[in-house]
Amino acid sequence: MEWMREIDGYCERLDASYWAEPLNAVTNAAFLIAAFVMWWLVRRQWQAQVRGAGRAMLLVLILAMIGIGSFLFHTHATVWAALADTAPILLFILVYIFAINRDVWGLGFWPALGLTAMFFPYAAVTVPLFKMVPGLGDSAGYAPVPLLILVYAFLLRHRTPQTARGMAAGAVILIVSITFRSLDEPMCAIWPIGTHFMWHIVNAVMLGWMIEVYRRFLKKAI
Repeated sequence: MEWMREIDGYCERLDASYWAEPLNAVTNAAFLIAAFVMWWLVRRQWQAQVRGAGRAMLLVLILAMIGIGSFLFHTHATVWAALADTAPILLFILVYIFAINRDVWGLGFWPALGLTAMFFPYAAVTVPLFKMVPGLGDSAGYAPVPLLILVYAFLLRHRTPQTARGMAAGAVILIVSITFRSLDEPMCAIWPIGTHFMWHIVNAVMLGWMIEVYRRFLKKAI
């Protein structure tokens, strides 16, 4: 793999310089702010060794990693930086699914892990279908996630209605976020700075909110 190959995939980037995407780079601070806020909220449960709080704190750490990885990608814009950008996002998804399976559904470790692993065949089936949706572009790779969240919310609606409503709200926020991401290239001619920076801001809110939904469940379950 050509790790140093340059990638130009966003409206704001006009050349290969480090600060060619200032808005896309700086708005990654939203992930760090969200991570700090959630660390502040989760830390008491973590210190009290509440069941699941360690997983919540791990999600906070990954949220910060998402901000750092995305910053690296929107400054270096290379293949290795793209991996630093996308790997923490996938890790967040997997850890969150496992946390919900383990603590909200109350599954054992191995059943929770096995159900989490089903995300890969689920994505393999749904991503090609979303690629057929006009206008989604490479955002089709993210589209299965809000659908999965809505499925979980529907299935949890009787078991824990508050958590289900929170997850559904998170799915709606993510749909808004994906919309901003998918509009970046089509809007480029009339909006030169693009809309990708809004993907960062709204996505940071969404990820922080999803941790909060999980934290509230843990708090309620004490």
